[in-house]
Amino acid sequence: MPAQREEILRASDKDPFAAFKAMQREGWKNYGPAETHTARPAAQLVRVAGVRAGQRVLDVACGTGPVALTAARRGAMVSGLDLTPELLERGRENATIAGLDVSFREGDVEALPYRDQEFDVVLSQFGHIFAPRPDVATAEMLRVLKPGGTIAFTTWAPEGAVGVMFGILGRHLPPPPPGAARPPEWGDVATVRARLGDRVRDLYFERGALEGPALSVQHNRLEMEAILAPFRALVHELRDKPDQLAKVRAEVDAGLAPYFQDNFLRNDYLITRATKV
Repeated sequence: MPAQREEILRASDKDPFAAFKAMQREGWKNYGPAETHTARPAAQLVRVAGVRAGQRVLDVACGTGPVALTAARRGAMVSGLDLTPELLERGRENATIAGLDVSFREGDVEALPYRDQEFDVVLSQFGHIFAPRPDVATAEMLRVLKPGGTIAFTTWAPEGAVGVMFGILGRHLPPPPPGAARPPEWGDVATVRARLGDRVRDLYFERGALEGPALSVQHNRLEMEAILAPFRALVHELRDKPDQLAKVRAEVDAGLAPYFQDNFLRNDYLITRATKV
């Protein structure tokens, strides 16, 4: 077990979510092969956020860096943070290939290792939504953002394909720690308004859809089993219960079927942008 994961587990008496985060760190390490799937939404997020040359930008839960690289290409000074070392290593490789300067760092959105008011822009693409405590994650993202700075993030729509899939998986996985929020909640406009509250102004929403090519719903589901932490966890949980696993897979296939057309699976998402008061 990696030393840093052991450290998180030892700290579980202080942080009841430490073991949960350690499992997330391990679970997401195989997401790298899907990095280009979110390249177009990354460009949309950076555009909506209005990232400019010379700005200090933080990409929270950056994964392998689609948003971070896009912002750096605009001339911003970009830092990327993620729980999972394997994704960060791939992010560094991506930056080197693209000839871009991005600072990647391992860390937790619920305890950002940055100074107060350090950044002009704070971004997250389908990342901070997996933090178990939205109030803590939101407070940290706003803490490191300058007054008048921009916070912007992309979240899966709960009524979209990914939201439906997470709902199905959530019914079969062991319950998260008490008080943990579900990721698709971040795709609801009313929920986002409530979580940001009066700490921001000029709240703006924009919707989009990621259309991923797939030979069938079953092909897409198999890919998700390989790269999505919740799905990998469920397959592991049911490894000795093949009949139950088959039923879950059939349920996922049926849930995704309405979103599959012309060899594309449509995944709806929401972009939020606001200015820190």
